[in-house]
Amino acid sequence: MSGQSGNPRPRRVALCVVFLLTVVLAPAHADQFWSDAPAAGQAPKAQTLPDFVDLAAKLSPTVVNISTESKAQPTGAESMLQKDNPLDLAPEERFGMPRGVKSLGSGFIINKDGYILTNDHVVESADKIQVSLTDGRNFTAKVVGRDSKTDVALLKIDAGAPLPAAPLGDSSRLRVGEWVMAIGNPFGFDHSVTAGIVSAKTRFIPGSYNDYIQTDASINPGNSGGPLIDLSGAVVGVNSAIYTRTGTSMGIGFAIPINLVKEEIQALRTAGKVTRGWLGVYIQKVTPALSESLGLDEPRGALIADVLKDSPAQAAGLKRGDVIVAYNNQPIKESQQLPLMVGETPIGRKVPLTIFRDHTTRQVQVTITPSREEEIEKAMSRAEQAPSARGSGLGLDVENVTPELAHELGLNGNAGVVITRVEPGSSAADAGLRRRDVILEVDRQPVSDVHGYEQALAKSSAKGVLLLIERAGSTLYVPLKRQG
Repeated sequence: MSGQSGNPRPRRVALCVVFLLTVVLAPAHADQFWSDAPAAGQAPKAQTLPDFVDLAAKLSPTVVNISTESKAQPTGAESMLQKDNPLDLAPEERFGMPRGVKSLGSGFIINKDGYILTNDHVVESADKIQVSLTDGRNFTAKVVGRDSKTDVALLKIDAGAPLPAAPLGDSSRLRVGEWVMAIGNPFGFDHSVTAGIVSAKTRFIPGSYNDYIQTDASINPGNSGGPLIDLSGAVVGVNSAIYTRTGTSMGIGFAIPINLVKEEIQALRTAGKVTRGWLGVYIQKVTPALSESLGLDEPRGALIADVLKDSPAQAAGLKRGDVIVAYNNQPIKESQQLPLMVGETPIGRKVPLTIFRDHTTRQVQVTITPSREEEIEKAMSRAEQAPSARGSGLGLDVENVTPELAHELGLNGNAGVVITRVEPGSSAADAGLRRRDVILEVDRQPVSDVHGYEQALAKSSAKGVLLLIERAGSTLYVPLKRQG
């Protein structure tokens, strides 16, 4: 009896302890504003790292080393971005590789008959192109086609026998975090293999045309033109550029999506160039401040900064200040999307545009025509070959704005002088001035031609000068210091 009567008391004590613990712990869980990780038994198993041995062995024979020689003298450091952009982003070979002597790059074979893809900047201005295979054979290559806008070039060698070719994949199926491998010729170390992940997709970079794949696979000088390969062994991108403060890899590399390249290969092979659709507008990004002032509900679309004369945009009635919010019924989130959409449109096709004007959305039809960028570039070349004003101590050359040049550049008039050259490292370069900028005033004095420009400079301060320039339909003041 005594043993039985003593059992209930410990149970009551235990129940009291459990009850007290519940009372004490409950408020802590009620206030928790974070998520706990799953218990050890519920957590997904960690995957092992991929094995790149077989991939490297299979794809390396398709990768080639490219060396070029040119008689042209170096023209100074060039960048994919404008001077006033804070990013130091450039094609890798431009780091310490004088164009007038020799440059190194990479490429990969896409056809057994010897067709090779690489970057346009690898073979730019080359007088001689040498291609080396993994078996040690060397060939002289010819340029079949080039496209500077997407930085793609198609070469051809005659090996006398079928060559191993790299299969081209589908870059649209890439996922952020996916493993990728790069093969190239960094610093002359041929067929170096590096691996990493896809860091981001559709990465738009100011001053460029492509929406890049970003990767942390190590890319260095000499990797340009080499393949970016997924785990299935397919090429998903063409390595093109790196972000760097040192001239070497900092874990941020960029590759041209292979889907974009595949759209151009046939045109490069048959015509030697790519003919794109053209709208004929200068555009700029819609910032939060601009969207508020324009009455847009959010920052989106492409703001028209200027409409070129005799362009499809002018024929469709587009105006400066319009915001193109959709192209061919596809919404435009970022302004950089518009050039890609237009460029991929077949010539002669009528496309609906949705524009935002005066707080109202409306639709217009525009007929896409062939791009006139070559004409504009030729006009600039003619201006550069003409006598120009030099020796101003500002580090720039200028030329008169002729009616022809004004028409080609889409300028509003013939007043002012156009900048035809900016000296690298000069005060003009440091201030962000560019070729095709038009100088309208010098120290608040209007200038109409080179003579007036020189007279205004002669009257200006010996220390510096204030310029008013026109760029892409807008004006801005730029202060410059004299050199020397």
